[in-house]
Amino acid sequence: MKKISLNTIIILITSIILINVLLNRELIFNTISFSLNIWVKNIIPSLFPFFVLSDILINYGIIKYVPNCIKKTFSKLFNIKEDCLVIFLLSMLSGFPSNARNTKNMYQKGIITKEEAEHILIFTHFSNPLFILGTVAIFFLNNKTYGLIILISHYLSNIILGIILRNKSSYSPSNHYNTFSPNRQNFGIVLSKSIKSSIDTLLMILGTLTCFLIISTLIIHNLNLNNYNSTLIKGILEITMGLKDLSLLNINDIYKIVISSMFLSFGGLSVHMQVISELSDTDISYKPFILGRFFHAIIAGLISIFLFRIII
Repeated sequence: MKKISLNTIIILITSIILINVLLNRELIFNTISFSLNIWVKNIIPSLFPFFVLSDILINYGIIKYVPNCIKKTFSKLFNIKEDCLVIFLLSMLSGFPSNARNTKNMYQKGIITKEEAEHILIFTHFSNPLFILGTVAIFFLNNKTYGLIILISHYLSNIILGIILRNKSSYSPSNHYNTFSPNRQNFGIVLSKSIKSSIDTLLMILGTLTCFLIISTLIIHNLNLNNYNSTLIKGILEITMGLKDLSLLNINDIYKIVISSMFLSFGGLSVHMQVISELSDTDISYKPFILGRFFHAIIAGLISIFLFRIII
């Protein structure tokens, strides 16, 4: 029996999606409109300034201006090079997929090694704080306290994950590493490159977001899934739509908080595809990142339960 090639499978699946898109044009049109609306109103305002500013800060060697006590504490806590602190902090402010973007940037500049890049990717998967406290807490859950619980759970679980996996790092302070030299280019050139790179990343986010929204919409439409199963599918494929539908389910608030934390910590396949795209032109492995997301989701869910019990 002739073995079916991967190319054949891809062509078959793509053809099925294409036929469904043609048969459900109005449904797809509404889905694409929804993704564009999210991209314009939520993603660009929350990510674009952070992308540009983080590029500038990395180019001009912000790590040199961070107090040594903070760098040494970070290095000892996570058993990783001090320069990785920049990725950690900027990822907390920017949100995914900036961790992959900044990691690739520093790796290509020779600031960190391949092993360090793969290790730091595991515990720097942060959602944008404005997205959690604004979109998720206020617009979806209509409760600021719930947003705070999700934010603390999401951030603290990343830190715990980094500490647990600290012994997986091969970093040793005695080893010789490249020293980063701040960029000597004209600021205008650095700014224009940062803007171009940020726009490219945002367009990639729009493309993956739209594709996964279309796929999830077609799956739910063709299989006629109930609200609970459709929310799960959406959360796994694209978290924004999944979180929105989750907030509308008739379930206890604690379940909404826990599942929201787990959705954000896993990231959705749309975010994973964005990370893969960022790493595609490097030899940095995606495997540690995906394994980290499963552990991250579990830890975040447990912390959410604990915080809900003591706060609410």
